[in-house]
Formats: sequence, structure tokens, C-alpha cells
Amino acid sequence: MDYQFDFHFLTGKADMLLEGLWVTLQLTLYANAMGVVLGFVLCLMAMSKFRMLRWPCQLFIEFFRCTPVLLQIVWFFYCIPILFQVYIDPITMGVLALGLNLTAFNAEAYRAGIQSVPKAHFDACVALGLKSWQQTLYVVLPQSLRTAMPVLLTNGISLMQQSALVAIVAVSDLMYMGKSIAVDAYRPLETYSLIALIYFLMALPISHLVNVFERRQDAAMQR
Repeated sequence: MDYQFDFHFLTGKADMLLEGLWVTLQLTLYANAMGVVLGFVLCLMAMSKFRMLRWPCQLFIEFFRCTPVLLQIVWFFYCIPILFQVYIDPITMGVLALGLNLTAFNAEAYRAGIQSVPKAHFDACVALGLKSWQQTLYVVLPQSLRTAMPVLLTNGISLMQQSALVAIVAVSDLMYMGKSIAVDAYRPLETYSLIALIYFLMALPISHLVNVFERRQDAAMQR
């Protein structure tokens, strides 16, 4: 291969990359916050004994888990304004689309965590006279969150990667800025390699954190 790498064309492009990186971080952080909170609420509703509450939530989960996230993003950006005459800024719309997708996946992670809570703990709650919201807040949430944490973090990494898909609807995230630089300079190999490295460096610490939680869980189960 006689291709000569040349990164000098990136001189003066740092502002564009930082601007795109900031948008990517906003999408990732806000959508993760949305997914972590709403995922637990959706999980409780999907596990409700009331069918009229349980079935729509289960349908929501299956829809977002069984359709491509790219299709969901495009639908939110183009169909919602047409159907409902609602116009939201691109970053908020991206957070909404990514956050609802993550909510569905996190709901399943929480469900597995809740099912792992020993029945004796629920019996103890009844014996202590705790109300339902007290059981949920003080017993179910802490234990299910601890069990689901590795999956929640992994889902968070996946969401950060999927956030690059908003570039297709012209949201000026890191991927979009990288594409603009690559087109202007006609140096796609160097540009996309740099973008990949940035995503890798952002995801690597979280990946190590997942391993830490998994080791702690394995150690706790062996006691």
C-alpha cells in the first residue's frame, strides 16, 4: 500500500471537532439519564398486574427493541413534525429518539434485576409493614440497580455509538463534523480514523467500569 497518511489538513479544524464532540456528549449524557430513569418506571409498569397498563408498556418495549434505531431517529425527525405540527430543536429531538430507545432496553435490564431480588426480601417488607412505594424505593430499586448496572453501562456505550446515526439527519455531532471535514479535505481515511479513535477513547473507561462491576458481582455470588 503506497497511501501516505497526512494529518496536517486537520490544522485549524479542532474547533469543529470539539463542537461536534460536545453535541455527542450532550446526546449521550441526556439520553442515558432519560433511559436510566424512565427505564425503571417502564419496567415497573410492564410488570404490573393490570393488563391495561402492562400490555401497552410491553408493546412499547418490543417496538423499540425490534425496529432499527436509525429508522426510529428518521421517524422522529421527519414524521413527528408532519403528524403533530411539533417542531423541536435537533439536539432535543435526538435525545428523545435515543432516550426512548434506551428506555426500552434498560427496562429489560431492570426486569432481570428485579426478578433476581430474593422472595424473602419481599416477605420481610410485608412483615415490616412497608408500603408499596417504600418497597420499591428502599428494597427493589437498590438491588435491581446494582444487578443491572453492568448491562446499563453497556447499553450506555451502545447508545454513544448509536448517537453517530443522528448525522444522517444533519445534527452537527462528532460524526457529522467529521464527515464535513472529510468531504472538504478529501481525506476520509485520516478523518474517520481520528473519529473512530475519539469514540474508542470515550468508550474505553466505561468498558473497564463494566468489568469492575461484573467482577464484584461474581465475587459477591461466590460468598
